[in-house]
Amino acid sequence: MTTAPKQHDAPLALPFGIDGKTVVVVGGKTGIGLGVARAARAAGAAVIVASRRISSIEERPDLADFVQVRLDMRDESSVKNAFDSIGSIDHLVVTAAPDLGTWGAFMDLDMQGVRSYLEGKFLGSWASARHAAPNLRAGGSITFLTGGLAVRPKLGFTAVTSTFAAVEALSASLALELAPIRVNTIRPGFIDTDMWSFLPPEHRDGLRKKVEETFPARRVGKAEDIGHAAVFLMTNPYATGTILEVSGGETLVPSVA
Repeated sequence: MTTAPKQHDAPLALPFGIDGKTVVVVGGKTGIGLGVARAARAAGAAVIVASRRISSIEERPDLADFVQVRLDMRDESSVKNAFDSIGSIDHLVVTAAPDLGTWGAFMDLDMQGVRSYLEGKFLGSWASARHAAPNLRAGGSITFLTGGLAVRPKLGFTAVTSTFAAVEALSASLALELAPIRVNTIRPGFIDTDMWSFLPPEHRDGLRKKVEETFPARRVGKAEDIGHAAVFLMTNPYATGTILEVSGGETLVPSVA
């Protein structure tokens, strides 16, 4: 006597993918932000890049696939106006940060540097999330960006370490506060972008060489590595309150800089 094969329920259709979704990348015109914008566009999303100024297509033909919106993270009214004009979105990624070296030292004569850095990075991330959250559709997410300094302090980087730690704490808090909106943070290691262009070429080449020799990944990080991580966090419906380190193993070895 034969028995009928056991019936199984149809597999659950999970909401993977961002094809046709709208993604906003704050700071999406350069460096890591541009890597995230390109990765989201390659995955089929409509991508809006938000920054302090609008570039012409003649000036930046590489931005032709994106919509540009003016947003200054240091000015909450600018942030609010930007998200009011954008309307409904599916995902927000905040990558923007003040320029390197703008935070000053702990014992400076005044606290202007650290106040400026905190305002630009921490409060700017806070404002972006605050004004984007009401516009997020069901299944939406927010992703912040920090760095290895959040867990590995270095001499002279007190403001950056403190700010990154604050952003990571904000991310965890918002995962609860905004649920079921998912909120996560990417913690990159050394990523070879124009952010390092302030270094003399020989110093930059030396830094790359040290990374290739000492990091377990045996190569330098690229903006597209972070773009890949951002798309993962946007598309995985069970990832929230997560700090995703994409560092090539940087925090496992002695500092290279």
